[in-house]
Amino acid sequence: MRLEGELTLLRVVLRNTDKHSWFSAPAAEELVRRARKEGMAGATVLRGIYGLDITGKLLQGSGWSLADHVPVVVEIVDGPQRIGRFLTTVAEVVREGIATLERARVMLYRHPHGESGRDRLSTRVPAGIPDLSTVPTPEEFPAMQMSEDGQLLRIFIGESDQWQGTPLYRAVVLKAKELDLAGATVLRGPMSFGANSRLHTTKLLELSGDLPIIIEIVDSAAKIETLLPFLDEVVQEGMITIEAVRVLRYRQNAAKSG
Repeated sequence: MRLEGELTLLRVVLRNTDKHSWFSAPAAEELVRRARKEGMAGATVLRGIYGLDITGKLLQGSGWSLADHVPVVVEIVDGPQRIGRFLTTVAEVVREGIATLERARVMLYRHPHGESGRDRLSTRVPAGIPDLSTVPTPEEFPAMQMSEDGQLLRIFIGESDQWQGTPLYRAVVLKAKELDLAGATVLRGPMSFGANSRLHTTKLLELSGDLPIIIEIVDSAAKIETLLPFLDEVVQEGMITIEAVRVLRYRQNAAKSG
């Protein structure tokens, strides 16, 4: 199966404790199970440590409670047709959450079985591709008629970064809450290096308090823009990226949360 080329990246952000029915597995696990059953190219679940859900509620894990509510991200990559059909499954499984779709350039895909005749990685950087050029269209997939243009903001900082005595990632999430942004997810990585080339890793005990942090925030371009002056003030060292995405919001309990 060749998957190189322009595909679609589907990201679904929800809570780790969400279920699509009372006795079912967690919704994130159910999405991965169904993606596998439907033959999707692959799926990854990322567990956050802090954030906002789509209702504006703070999510934070304590590290000891099995009932902690933290954000999780399910990422699935495949062709626009397959992703478009899978949106029906997402709508069925996810009761409250937010999904984004963006183009994904797959440089190499190797089947895990067998090495003979395997494809070689292209060593040429792909040319520029129009934003959202591989996202499923509303004409083909009715679920996309509810989508809207948006942006995915990513902020790369260190866990030890502070702002006025508060961890910077918390300060950013609280500012996003104040500005009524749709949601925020904080992810902690096990290893990184930044502009100064200093290595941060869980294997180095003396640096273990400064692991990499990624804050991901999704909303309209106008709402994302309201956060940028604050980021310009508080992010002293790090990187900020913005990607064009299509956004789908799932708010089955909107009346209750309002």
